[in-house]
Amino acid sequence: MKTLSLNILDIVQNSVRAKADEISIEIDESETSDKYLITITDNGTGIPGEILETVTDPFVTTRTRRRMGLGLPLLKYHAELTGGHIEIASEPGKGTKVIAALSYSHIDRQPLGDITGVLKILIAANPGISLNYSHSTDNGEYSFNTTETKEYLEVDSLNNMGLLDEIKEMINENLKTINASGVQLRATF
Repeated sequence: MKTLSLNILDIVQNSVRAKADEISIEIDESETSDKYLITITDNGTGIPGEILETVTDPFVTTRTRRRMGLGLPLLKYHAELTGGHIEIASEPGKGTKVIAALSYSHIDRQPLGDITGVLKILIAANPGISLNYSHSTDNGEYSFNTTETKEYLEVDSLNNMGLLDEIKEMINENLKTINASGVQLRATF
């Protein structure tokens, strides 16, 4: 995976498969503190203890169609490349929390990539899930929640393509205002 947003997409898809209906994605980046934290939390079925111990092994997966699970092993690899690590806490029946700690300034830290595109995909593909996204930098913070947005717009679903395009653009514009590096985020679709 070439960007961190693709790692996030893969891990959130694991949460969806684990029957989560509340998923939180938090990104906390600080150039001054040289930290880049990604936290993904869900209320899904959780990971059994015997699998939790080996979940970062690419040859361990609970899937029946694919013999390898690459989301967590790749995130661990990319975190360790920057001198960081990942932590995974899970309790069967209560959910899972994944924290990836990376060095902000390390040359091997992958770029975030098209996070607004990933959010658009997740919202479109999972209309019944409450998705919370928060992002903080040295310049401020921004958060977006699908449940609050539906309530504000008085709609049952955000699954309309025109609406999704507007949401993506709104998120992208807000992220530009807090972007620590001053580099504009890529918006494609």
